[in-house]
Amino acid sequence: MKTDFFAKKRRQSLLILFVLVLVCYGSIILTDYDVAKGFTSFPMAIDWGLSNFYPTEASLAKLPEILAELLQTVLVSIAAATVAAVCAMLFAIFGSSITKVNNFMSTISRGIATLFRNIDVAAWAMILLFSFGQSALTGYFALFFVSFGFLTRAFIETIDEVGSGSVEALTATGASYFTVVFQSVIPSSLPQMISWVLFMVETNIRSATLVGILTGTGIGFLFDLYYKSLNYNVASLIVITIVGAILLIEYISNYVRRVIL
Repeated sequence: MKTDFFAKKRRQSLLILFVLVLVCYGSIILTDYDVAKGFTSFPMAIDWGLSNFYPTEASLAKLPEILAELLQTVLVSIAAATVAAVCAMLFAIFGSSITKVNNFMSTISRGIATLFRNIDVAAWAMILLFSFGQSALTGYFALFFVSFGFLTRAFIETIDEVGSGSVEALTATGASYFTVVFQSVIPSSLPQMISWVLFMVETNIRSATLVGILTGTGIGFLFDLYYKSLNYNVASLIVITIVGAILLIEYISNYVRRVIL
């Protein structure tokens, strides 16, 4: 029986691998992609990067401007994640199978979370661009909607993982719905929820660069401006500051997670 099971799993793995290879080959044919040229262009790309894409002493004069735009981007990302977390917690309470008021509200909450989560942040930015124009508010709402959808789904799963034991115990003592939610569910789920919010902040900072390019604001717009004007030295400095900010935020997030989890 074990031999048959492993043989079946091996056949399934080989079939999946064959399908992936077939899809990859078909994509190469349809797009007329030159595989050999793609691999041989790597040394040329690395050589160009080392020759042109590096900060110089003159580009360091732009550092205060870069840091100011980076700070704006980070603050917008944090604000979008934290406000979205508050809204997501409310929808997660209604959407969770443990704390739901009724099936209708649960379905609506899960449906809204799915809708907002599956629309890409770039698509949100383009949609909102027509309403709010090129402003920081457009980037904020684009990040907010994506954060809201993701956190709602994450919070629902977190609440469901808490387990119904404590909820049933409080309910058996005659505790009200709000007592169960605020005395049992939220305190038990809060550490994991904070971890998800920190993860969303990191993701938003990465996404904010692309959003800034589309909306003409923040560090993304500054990078696009200098890159298109062929000022690669300043553009490379912007990339370094973005990477540094992301690593710093990730370090802080990991430290907070170790403390609360």
